[in-house]
Amino acid sequence: MNIALLGYGKMGKEIEKTALERNHRIVLVIDAYNLDELTTGNLSKADVAIDFSTPGSAFQNIMKCFEAGIPVVCGTTGWVDRISEVREICNTKQQTFFYASNYSLGVNLFFALNKQLARIMNTYADYEVSIKEIHHVHKLDAPSGTAISLANDLISCLKRKENWELNQASGGTHIGITAVRENEVPGTHIITWDSAVDRIEISHEAKNRKGLALGAVLAAEFIKNKKGVYSMQDLIKLGSD
Repeated sequence: MNIALLGYGKMGKEIEKTALERNHRIVLVIDAYNLDELTTGNLSKADVAIDFSTPGSAFQNIMKCFEAGIPVVCGTTGWVDRISEVREICNTKQQTFFYASNYSLGVNLFFALNKQLARIMNTYADYEVSIKEIHHVHKLDAPSGTAISLANDLISCLKRKENWELNQASGGTHIGITAVRENEVPGTHIITWDSAVDRIEISHEAKNRKGLALGAVLAAEFIKNKKGVYSMQDLIKLGSD
């Protein structure tokens, strides 16, 4: 399979390594230094594009892939205020779009565990829930897309919660998300349920970027020759609610 890489930071390089190990070819690499090469002609050489770029460029990158008629896997976070627009355009133009806030198999199992625990805790209002995420200092967005997904899943399951707030203590109808940036931490997410008498925590800690890269390449393999909008639920068949 021929792959175009849109974004060539640490994740882009890890994806390249994983793709080559799985006998794919990288036919186009776009970074901040060759943006003029992101053309429909160059993209048409690829079977699929994988975007791990920046929040400010993801939307236009996806639109360019749609224009070229090639499927796109996106792992860029920090731009999801436009994701509904992308999904609508994808379906209207019969293109292919795969999005996940995190491509790790373990994280997606963690998503399922988080929702299951939230359903149980819905009837135990003495427990206050909060989220902490820790990432490397190079991460541009805060909170992480994974933390936002975790918070939104909590909100969907908890009648007493309506929104989330960054770097605010949990209380009332909102869930507090604490974002920490330190060293070269690949990614840690902790959900805490705290009461006056005890505390329950579930957490996921990434050891490196390899799991994310593998998930992105598997997503690219999955959507080749497909049309429509897809997610990690479709790939790993966790099912839907």
